[in-house]
Amino acid sequence: QLQLVESGGGLVQPGGSLRLSCAASGFTLDDYAIRWFRQAPGKEREGVSCISTSSGYISYADSVKGRFTISRDNAKNTVYLQMNSLKPEDTAVYYCAASSSCRRGTPYDYWGQGTQVTVSS
Repeated sequence: QLQLVESGGGLVQPGGSLRLSCAASGFTLDDYAIRWFRQAPGKEREGVSCISTSSGYISYADSVKGRFTISRDNAKNTVYLQMNSLKPEDTAVYYCAASSSCRRGTPYDYWGQGTQVTVSS
């Protein structure tokens, strides 16, 4: 079965850290750019970060710049999102999606099921 599987979400206090993983199953992640999205209740889905196939291009939403770091380990078929200095407004379901590039408008071939991140004291 071809799919992306996110993990690493949970409950963390403000100022804390989490590392999310996006693992590919049934296909090779090397050929895909990966974008992390998040969606909070009642809000539109927001693109958080994107990494190209070779890691040569990386982008972040302004809301997470300086706090989140995206990386990939193609040998492990996994992309990571390291989230530091977490804020309550980071609370959302986080999804990863695979596409041919980070260029806006590129269709996504695979989506994960999402992992919940809750930042609360």
